[in-house]
Amino acid sequence: MRLSAGPGHVHNLGVSRWEEPAANTSSAHTQPAGAAPSPARDHFLGYRRADGRAATRNYIVVVPTVNCSATVARMIAQRADDTHRGTPGLDGIIALPHELGCGMATRTPGDDILRRTLRGYIGHANVAAALVISLGCEVNQPENILSGDVGAETLTIQELGGTAPTVNAALDHISNLVSRIAESRRTPIPLAELTLGLQCGGSDAYSGLTANPTLGVAADLLVAAGGRVVVGETPEIYGAHHLLRDRASNPEAAARIDELIAWWQEYAAGNGATLDNNPSRGNQVGGITTIWEKSLGAVLKSGTSPLNDVVGYGEPITAPGLTFMDTPGYDPVSATGMVAGGANLLAFTTGRGSLFGSRPVPCLKISTTSGLYERMSGDIDFDAGPAMSHPDQVTYGTALFEALVDMASGAESKSEALGFGTEEIVPWRMGAVL
Repeated sequence: MRLSAGPGHVHNLGVSRWEEPAANTSSAHTQPAGAAPSPARDHFLGYRRADGRAATRNYIVVVPTVNCSATVARMIAQRADDTHRGTPGLDGIIALPHELGCGMATRTPGDDILRRTLRGYIGHANVAAALVISLGCEVNQPENILSGDVGAETLTIQELGGTAPTVNAALDHISNLVSRIAESRRTPIPLAELTLGLQCGGSDAYSGLTANPTLGVAADLLVAAGGRVVVGETPEIYGAHHLLRDRASNPEAAARIDELIAWWQEYAAGNGATLDNNPSRGNQVGGITTIWEKSLGAVLKSGTSPLNDVVGYGEPITAPGLTFMDTPGYDPVSATGMVAGGANLLAFTTGRGSLFGSRPVPCLKISTTSGLYERMSGDIDFDAGPAMSHPDQVTYGTALFEALVDMASGAESKSEALGFGTEEIVPWRMGAVL
């Protein structure tokens, strides 16, 4: 007989009204005892851009302004990548398709988010060159995203006479780009120039016991080396947000955390939902009962460092140390915002098993249990299952930090080897579709 995997342990449980704990009135965040050791390495091997920025990968990207030009962008990228695959110093030629770009009012929050996200990708340090593909009649015209310090060549399908002429023109243009960036070489770059985005998805009861605190150790090591770390997924810190707020190094960051939670409560109510609708069915099958349990585990991946800044979705991550970014809990949407904000490395913990991958930014996936790692060894990069105690978390967190530096230096992640990373680009869809 096959037993049902239904979440039977939640039928007689509920979430009461949240009562906000009193704020920590201390003037400075104090590092708790048992923090991670100092990092043994001080650099990674990356690409140095002409403007001084550091990159962990070297991609040419083909960016549609609108879903109507996404298929043409995919055709261009696939043919160009087939032609130029194996070029020294080039990690690939990829399309960045998305579902938006028209049927939305201009200068609304949703339109602003899309513009900011596409600008962040086109101008990302891991993008050696970009080509924008416009249909021609869309709301999101190329000039909406190409301005100031973000520029790229644009081809317009309607002006060029359709699909075939656009593809041919794009292939000629990309050949010129490849010849210009070929033979790029990695050079030693300080770890302080890494920006690590933290994600967790498909969580289970072990997420807060093994993988997330282990990732927190690795995050603290990067902060100790002078780097940047960004954590997000605002609906999934609900109930534990006071722990981040109390780590704020300035009153503005603390107040912003409370403002975001209030906004999300109103936003969820306006859409007929509540923040405690989370966790998902898969989370419940994995042993998570309430959003508070999920949030307590999720916050652990941020480590113990002070919270120095709070930014909006896709906004630039500029402060040293730990930053919080306002993102939904849906992993592809959250990771897309972090990449748009400048993350050049992603780490993703999972207890149920995730297939997430990311380009142009590599993503290292971490299992909460050894059983998951063994079952999905073709998809998971790092096994945090044995890290059940703090000493073990420090040991495995240090090893995870080393694996992240190796990936930043060019070691291929499992998702990169499988070809993941372009369908997972999902800008936050907000507002009416007209």
